[in-house]
Amino acid sequence: MWRDYLAFYETTVSDEVYATTFARLLGDDPHDFSCFVADRDGQLLGLTHYLFHRHAWKIEDVCYLQDLFTRPQARGTGVGRALIQAVYDEADRQLAPSVYWLTQEFNHTARKLYDRIGKQTPFIRYQRS
Repeated sequence: MWRDYLAFYETTVSDEVYATTFARLLGDDPHDFSCFVADRDGQLLGLTHYLFHRHAWKIEDVCYLQDLFTRPQARGTGVGRALIQAVYDEADRQLAPSVYWLTQEFNHTARKLYDRIGKQTPFIRYQRS
């Protein structure tokens, strides 16, 4: 399913990154990320990866929701909302004061959900070129 997520964003990762990502998911380092999956009758419908990290403006760690993906047939059924809520619940459990995420401007379907359950910020993302 993660490969489907990467394909949605028209990208790929090397086999080494793929293996490392899943090793981290299955490891016990608290600095690595975690995931939730949604399934129905044994069929995977969605996934989310998230991690907690320090923040210079807060004492507590904050939560970054790194990846969220639902299979096309599950979109609009509440799977995405449930996965985000699971991350919200885990953030609350760990006393993280905020959960944040990024999406691409063209991701209109997901943004309809995000606009209902989150608040768009004025920040613009830059990265090293």
